[in-house]
Amino acid sequence: MNFDLRLDGLRAVVTGGTQGLGAAVVQALVAAGARVATSARDVSVQPVDDVTYIGADLTTAQGVAHLAQTVLDSWGGVDIVINSVGGSSAPAGGFAALSDEHWQAELNLNLMPAVRLDRALLPAMLSQGSGVILHVSSIQRMMPLPESTTAYAAAKAALTTYSKSLAREVTPKGVRVLSVAPGWIETEASIRFAERLAEEAGTDYEGGRRIVMEAIGGLPLGRPATPQEVADLIVFLASPRAASVSGSEHRIDGGTISTL
Repeated sequence: MNFDLRLDGLRAVVTGGTQGLGAAVVQALVAAGARVATSARDVSVQPVDDVTYIGADLTTAQGVAHLAQTVLDSWGGVDIVINSVGGSSAPAGGFAALSDEHWQAELNLNLMPAVRLDRALLPAMLSQGSGVILHVSSIQRMMPLPESTTAYAAAKAALTTYSKSLAREVTPKGVRVLSVAPGWIETEASIRFAERLAEEAGTDYEGGRRIVMEAIGGLPLGRPATPQEVADLIVFLASPRAASVSGSEHRIDGGTISTL
């Protein structure tokens, strides 16, 4: 069977594409033949050949507008938008540790970049009658950790709900919208986190990994996903091979979420 993803020449925008999952998505899209533009605050980190890097702070409306206008000026429109930027800087300590500023920062990083970028790029997709928008959510929306991820989880829950509503609105007009909810991904940031936990506990890196797996309630697969594994799922769902998939969220968590 020929499993060509049929992405040759398609125009794809990826947010946060210089590290972690975003970088893996960029590389997978390029390998599949897509034309790729990506954003980051620091666009000098490990550049990939034939990728357009656009410096933009997507936590601001101005940064999103700059990214969108640069892409539209260069390409006239887009075929695929993958909103992968996200993360959390909120402190541990439960609800009482979260100020209004912490809450706003989580929303500005995990929800509003997608809302703003979609709003800027969707009109061109609707005009051409085709396109794919994919939002990277998180299983944290279903299993928030009260000690440290309440605001992040709430922002990702909002992203998933927004994604579902947008799909209902624009799928009949030719634009597919869906989301992917990863569990623990072994990115550079998560490796540093596990190493810090290991040092605090007086153990090695494997011990740090076990601490993380226990904290999230277990991981039946026995290991986190690699960025490439999650990127492969994302790129498949964004490709014409998944042309009938819209409005759904796809978990890739190694079995962490035990419910259907």
